[in-house]
Amino acid sequence: QRQLLVSCVTCYEVLMEKDPLSLAQETYPGDSFSYQAIMDTGVSARYMAQASTSDDDLLDITHGGSVSDQPSNGVDGDMGQPEDIPGLGQYDDFHTIDWQRDIARDRMRHRYIVKKKQESVMDLIKGAHDAWSGWVCVLLVGLTSGVMAGVIDIGATWLTDLKFGICPSAFYLNMEQCCWSSNETVRDISGNCSLWLTWPELIGVERESSGGFFLRYISYVSWALLFAALAASLVRMFAPYACGSGIPEIKTILSGFIIRGYLGKWTFLIKSVAIMLAVASGLSLGKEGPMVHMACCIGNILSYMFPKYGRNEAKKREILSAASAAGVSVAFGAPIGGVLFSLEE
Repeated sequence: QRQLLVSCVTCYEVLMEKDPLSLAQETYPGDSFSYQAIMDTGVSARYMAQASTSDDDLLDITHGGSVSDQPSNGVDGDMGQPEDIPGLGQYDDFHTIDWQRDIARDRMRHRYIVKKKQESVMDLIKGAHDAWSGWVCVLLVGLTSGVMAGVIDIGATWLTDLKFGICPSAFYLNMEQCCWSSNETVRDISGNCSLWLTWPELIGVERESSGGFFLRYISYVSWALLFAALAASLVRMFAPYACGSGIPEIKTILSGFIIRGYLGKWTFLIKSVAIMLAVASGLSLGKEGPMVHMACCIGNILSYMFPKYGRNEAKKREILSAASAAGVSVAFGAPIGGVLFSLEE
């Protein structure tokens, strides 16, 4: 009760600008109080209230098992470079990030860069690079996601047509592109042209004969089984995180959860190849959901080119959110829909 009285009297002194000792004696005339004790307690209370919200104290906050003691990417905690900010550390797998800690870390990094900009031209260039790094990173993510979507769409179409036949003059062309080069105006009912040959025709069997129908059926089923088995084998052996659409996990990661390897380069490469094989095999699935996952993989990989985002998990979520919007945009051709999806998450 005495400590509570001292704190209340000190706060009352601040508000009413009165002497704390006289206020304490007026409140409890039978007790004795020390003015120095009252002031020491009040000053320490005010100091703790101010210090509890400082960036330095936020950087000192640790949670059991959430941040490892090892610095990330060889950072030793020295302030010699803009990237060497105290408190940099990698989060452990399957832990939640500390938003306040990372925001305070980014504020300290920004203040350090602004302070160093006045010292030399090189520091000024580094400050400018840090200022526009967000726009450059988002631009690269968007361009790379568009290229990725185009390659997957072309590859899936070519593998799908490969179940029916091949273009001998240019094996890398699908049926439609092969017939474009033939300059023929008349085609059969199936859309085939003279340059596109089915698999029975390659071995000298007529397309419309009974043997031709049987061989076309066998070749179609064989290619479909091969594509499906190859896609499943690649995912199982090299990148188990590449299975599924990935959208539920992306939502979890955007909320601040750490899943190491889920947005890695091997996941991106294997999923890019496996989604083309899975779609071409005829399975009842699409490539729209996985494109969101692959776009986030691109955002995660490119963010390491910019220390502002690659070494701060909270800031990295900004790039991942933009990458998920880019994935929806390239999958459905709806940029506004992608932005709305990102805002929803």
